[in-house]
Amino acid sequence: MSLLRNFATVGGATAASRVLGFARDVLIAGFVGTGPVADAFFVAFRLPNLFRRLFAEGAFNSAFVPLFARSLEEDGRDGARRFGEEILAALFWTLVVLTALAEITMPALVWVLAPGFAEDASKFDLAVLLSRITFPYLLCMSLLALIGGVLNTFNRYTASALAPVLLNIVMIAVLTVIAVLGLDASETSVIVLACGVALAGVVQLLSLIYALKRFGFSLKLRRPHYTFAVRRLWKLGLPGAIAGGITQINIAVGTIIASTQAGAVSYLYYADRVYQLPLGIVGIAIGVVLLPDLSRFLRSGNTRGALATQNRALEFGLSLTLPAAVALIVIPYPIVEVLFQRGAFDAVDAAATTSALAAYGIGLPAFVLIKVFSSAFFAREDTATPMWFAGVGMVVNVAGALLLVPVLAHVGIALATSIAGWANAGLLMVTLWRRGSFVPDASLKKHFPLLVLASALMGVLVFAGYYVFLASIFTSASLLLRVGALAVLVDIGMMTFAIFIQMTGAVDLLGYFRAALKRRGAKSAKSE
Repeated sequence: MSLLRNFATVGGATAASRVLGFARDVLIAGFVGTGPVADAFFVAFRLPNLFRRLFAEGAFNSAFVPLFARSLEEDGRDGARRFGEEILAALFWTLVVLTALAEITMPALVWVLAPGFAEDASKFDLAVLLSRITFPYLLCMSLLALIGGVLNTFNRYTASALAPVLLNIVMIAVLTVIAVLGLDASETSVIVLACGVALAGVVQLLSLIYALKRFGFSLKLRRPHYTFAVRRLWKLGLPGAIAGGITQINIAVGTIIASTQAGAVSYLYYADRVYQLPLGIVGIAIGVVLLPDLSRFLRSGNTRGALATQNRALEFGLSLTLPAAVALIVIPYPIVEVLFQRGAFDAVDAAATTSALAAYGIGLPAFVLIKVFSSAFFAREDTATPMWFAGVGMVVNVAGALLLVPVLAHVGIALATSIAGWANAGLLMVTLWRRGSFVPDASLKKHFPLLVLASALMGVLVFAGYYVFLASIFTSASLLLRVGALAVLVDIGMMTFAIFIQMTGAVDLLGYFRAALKRRGAKSAKSE
């Protein structure tokens, strides 16, 4: 149950962040829209986030957490502190040099990520300026990843899970200032917004430094030395940079191809934001909680516990992402229309974004499976195998995008990303199974097909509810009525899925709630 509680803690914090993120993106859509100014900002926002997810979250977490857990197990808190300080020194000064080089070579980096911008000099120059403002965000987020890894290893998940909430709060505050000043879709507005990104990075980092200090586990910044710990982290982290960031690499490839089509970068960005909601809540929860848990089980020689933890993580992930994927595929239009269609974001933009969202929905379960199976490799200090499979996924993604874009335009980019995700997840699963590191237990074998059935039945009812009863509301009604209609659809989906999984036995919701009430009653009685 502690695993589920930790999932709930991280998932709940991530959900709060994603809700605020939607509020942020709704404001961005209204003020900035999908024109050249918006494209320039989204590339500038994506550039540091790409490096962060590749090198900070992907490489760093995949290598640092298992090694830190081993150091804590073998050398105690003092040894783990020394290990953490050695890595902090190496990471900090490497990032300082990387940031300086990026600022100097920013035109080349922007050209690599968005070569289509070169045809419009003003758009390209704006993207370079904005990227120079936002890139220091990488430094803050990478240090945040280290501190978060330390806290997570000690089962302290709340502070790092809530850090992204601060990003969205700062961004919403900056957007409010833009609205008050009446800047609208101007270059000045996105410059102010880019400054907000950099400020948000500092605020998030300071919050985790404070949390680590309160926990009583301080890390001092030393002069860097190429120690054994640093060499080991580098050896594991280099392939982890590719393996852990496969989704981001594929999205970057999509951005490069999309930059050649007007508005395509923005369409994919908004679609990505919607499908990142369930992926973020479930995927981040699994990635944050599962890796430290698996590392502890394996370090103590408890292989059975590690296998059971993997299976429960799979059940948890699939029970949330399968119905979400079905919903994104069968009713993407009302979701996009209610969230974004206003101001500078018109009906044409909504239709284009809707198609991309449905294509992304196809790959949603695969991206969660990648989180689970990659953690199984990383906990065993094997980052090389996922790296090779990530390479296969990249080839599938690039080939698929090049083949599909002439036929499906920007939708082909999203579909290729989903296909690549399934290819990567399949390779990871089969390899783990052959090694004996993934053995589906009786519970998973029983519940998986029932979850698929319940999700399909839910999809049929939601689809019928929209096209038979509610479609007309989304074409002519007021925003308030459309929001209400979408809420009805969401409620139908949640209620029917809950009924189906209870009826089929996929999940015993009533038993879970009875157990929760019993635990709460026992705690109350004990406190009295």
